[in-house]
Amino acid sequence: MPTITVLSLGGSIIAPENVDHEFLQQFVEAMTIYLETNPEQKIIIVTGGGAPARRYQQAYKTIVAQPDADLLDWLGIAATHLNGTLIRALFAPFCKDPLITDPTAPITFGGQVLVAAGWKPGFSSDTDAVFLARRFHAKKVINLSNIAKVYTADPKHDPTALPLDTISWSDFRKMVGDIWTPGKNVPFDPIASKEAEAANLQVICADGRNIENMLAILRQEDYEGTLIG
Repeated sequence: MPTITVLSLGGSIIAPENVDHEFLQQFVEAMTIYLETNPEQKIIIVTGGGAPARRYQQAYKTIVAQPDADLLDWLGIAATHLNGTLIRALFAPFCKDPLITDPTAPITFGGQVLVAAGWKPGFSSDTDAVFLARRFHAKKVINLSNIAKVYTADPKHDPTALPLDTISWSDFRKMVGDIWTPGKNVPFDPIASKEAEAANLQVICADGRNIENMLAILRQEDYEGTLIG
């Protein structure tokens, strides 16, 4: 029976400003080798929105005096679909299914890779990753973004913030809160965190640009990152 791992691939590393061609080439090359040498492994990749989401949301907020939260989310979701379509194209030899935009709809998962993106307002693509992990009985979600670890506070604003190797769900949820707002910048969104805790899932937060470290996580070797759960 195949082992399924979910990667929540942050938009911050797919398209931090523009599409990061160099990172994506390295990511696809490394994952291709991993998949070819581990045919029993299946990977679900869930894409975030990145710079396209921020730019379109900001345009809407600049022009409209009272922007609607759901419409802000839909703009972000559209950006995740754009990134997801790109990732699916890059993994076409391994991906037999269309881009998944509803984790509750019928899914065949006919290939070695399944690519998903945002679903509906109320949470980020992190939550979609949790829904898919639960549906396909994955034991963990690897959350790849542009930060190496979760900190006790935002290190950009608090010089005393310390990196964490592990943290419980209860402590992590105290940090991120319980409410999602479109574009909220946290290591793992609050709705996803609530769902992951309820499902007894582990989440590993790590810097996705560190390809060797990402592979170490997949191989269950020593890695740099934060284990939540």
